[in-house]
Amino acid sequence: MREYQGSEIRNIAVVGHGASGKTSLVDALAFVSGSSKRHGSVNDGSTLTDTAPEEIERGYSINLGCAHAEWMDNKINLLDTPGFQDFQGDAIAGLAAADGALCVIGATAGVEVGTERMFREAMSRGDPVLFVVTMMDRDTANFDAIYQQIKTQLTSKVIPIEVPVGEGASFHGIVNLLDRKAHVYARGIKSGAYDETDVPADVQPQFDRYYAELIETIAATDDTLLERYLNGDEISRAEAMAAMKDAMKRMELFPLFCVSSTLNYGTRAVLSHIVELMPNAYEMEEIHAFRGAEGDHTVEIHAKDDAPFAALVFKTQSEPHIGDVSVFRILSGCVRNGDELYNATRDVAEKLNHLAVPNGRDRTEVACLHAGDIGCVAKLRNTHTNDTLSTRAHPVRLPQITLPEPLVELAIHPVNRLDEEKLQLGLHRLHEEDPSFEMHWNAETHETLVSGMGERHLEVALSKLKRKFGVTAELSRPRIAYRETIRSRAEGQGKHKKQSGGRGQFGDCWVRIIPTPRGDGFRFEDRIVGGAIPSKFIPAVERGISEAAERGVLAGFPLVDFQVELYDGSYHTVDSNEMSFKMAGIQAFKSVAPKCRPVLLEPLDEIEIVTPDESLGDVLGDLSSRRGHILGTDTPEAVRGTRVRAVVPQAELHLYASSLQSMTHGRASFRRHFRGYEEVPTDAAQKIIAEVSQLSS
Repeated sequence: MREYQGSEIRNIAVVGHGASGKTSLVDALAFVSGSSKRHGSVNDGSTLTDTAPEEIERGYSINLGCAHAEWMDNKINLLDTPGFQDFQGDAIAGLAAADGALCVIGATAGVEVGTERMFREAMSRGDPVLFVVTMMDRDTANFDAIYQQIKTQLTSKVIPIEVPVGEGASFHGIVNLLDRKAHVYARGIKSGAYDETDVPADVQPQFDRYYAELIETIAATDDTLLERYLNGDEISRAEAMAAMKDAMKRMELFPLFCVSSTLNYGTRAVLSHIVELMPNAYEMEEIHAFRGAEGDHTVEIHAKDDAPFAALVFKTQSEPHIGDVSVFRILSGCVRNGDELYNATRDVAEKLNHLAVPNGRDRTEVACLHAGDIGCVAKLRNTHTNDTLSTRAHPVRLPQITLPEPLVELAIHPVNRLDEEKLQLGLHRLHEEDPSFEMHWNAETHETLVSGMGERHLEVALSKLKRKFGVTAELSRPRIAYRETIRSRAEGQGKHKKQSGGRGQFGDCWVRIIPTPRGDGFRFEDRIVGGAIPSKFIPAVERGISEAAERGVLAGFPLVDFQVELYDGSYHTVDSNEMSFKMAGIQAFKSVAPKCRPVLLEPLDEIEIVTPDESLGDVLGDLSSRRGHILGTDTPEAVRGTRVRAVVPQAELHLYASSLQSMTHGRASFRRHFRGYEEVPTDAAQKIIAEVSQLSS
């Protein structure tokens, strides 16, 4: 492969809903360009970018896949992104590394929730977007219907550049509106080759309608062209393409194409229009990066070869017998094989051996990569996703990719208890590979918790644990970190006396237990006067009460938000010691705390839901059934739909993300954060106490 300068590079994220044909399209584009020697299929697991066993087994993309196509003396880096929300983190990483997007829509399924989500994400980043309708050879394919769906559900600024010749089983060509020519494909040949003919008579009415709409739409984006259009002057193809490219940068126009990836119909035209319409790496906007590891001030980053080197690692993938492979986008400068770089994010030096260009599971080693390109390297010592590679002379930290917050949390444990250490290592490695997968230890419930974007996300993590690290693990519902507290004050004695021959044990204390405001925890006050208990034994009483409070009164949950006053007691000059007074403290707590009207506390989360208006009633009703307290609803301008704020017990939010998606057909989103602890209603508390008692018996 020859070296490509930034002006010859296009970085394109291929996005859309799951099973819309993204992976097949990337495979077809690479095949017709010659960068891939095999035309693969999702059905037999032979596509270029779906290489993980989990992807082949399930038949859909899980990881971000990288490929490239060399076309019209340009290099097109294609980032094949997952379409299902469970793996949205990699899709967002792909968009962050790209300068434009191909938004793929299946001709039979039409615009789906994943299409909407990723189109909005591309829009929020200011990326130009090309729409591609795939599977035009499928039964019930309807190009006009998909076009209208895009106009009503995504953007009214979409405009076809091509129209199909035939649909479904009769699809055998495309008509390019600007060239005014038809590309007719020979049936049974999948090379993408075609014969160029005049517009077929049966397509002429559709061509005339769309051509007039196209020229009018393009002219409306440029005052000079609009004046000429109104005067009846003809607009050339070159003028139309230049105006269209400028309008795409301003997100005022979104071209629409149609293909069959299986038959390779229309794929060459898509490649050509990517080169003509999408921005190259030199045309990207400047990026503001933090200088130095501490980020004391910012600097501008430009895609120039003579600028200091800066690259962002946007994907890390672990491969058997190789280790971690870091995939990065060069934002400025160029790099050569063997260069030593500096990771300012982690303050470590890294040497780039075997610098390569990724193409599915294959990697082609190269001597040099220029500004704007995408490359990869294996076995970096301490570099992970979202790290910046730069130089010691000009250290910078690029803005990190903002990944979505995990939506589902479950407890995980190894089937074989001896695998606990391997499990922790495997979970840590999976997080490095996919930062949207998180894990932590809950000290209150004594569980390892894993969280991700959905149930499928966590199921895939289990599969990877077994395949890569040899750990068979199970997921379960996480325990809720309930707590206990008291409503009233009480006082009483705790006495420990033991005599079994020789030196005995004696400790005696009188305590008063008082409720305190929520969140105060545990406070201990020494109010002993006259030396009733020697000062050296008083800390032991406090330790005993604190230890007993950890086991609670009602159901074994920690007792919090109370104050203990130690106001009297007695001791023995020979038999008293620290252990005796610790035991006395435990006995004092056990005798007094039950008299303080103990109650159960539960953790609450505040959640913010954005739901389509038509699903608002279902969402509110469901929250009420979960003992939720609605804080309010509103419709901010920046939000599509209604925003609902509510406080809901954590115990009622298990797998809530899945329920919400089902209720709203995948069109709602939500965020949650810890709100605090509140008293559990009496009936619910009795049920919890009974369940705990049954489990412990």
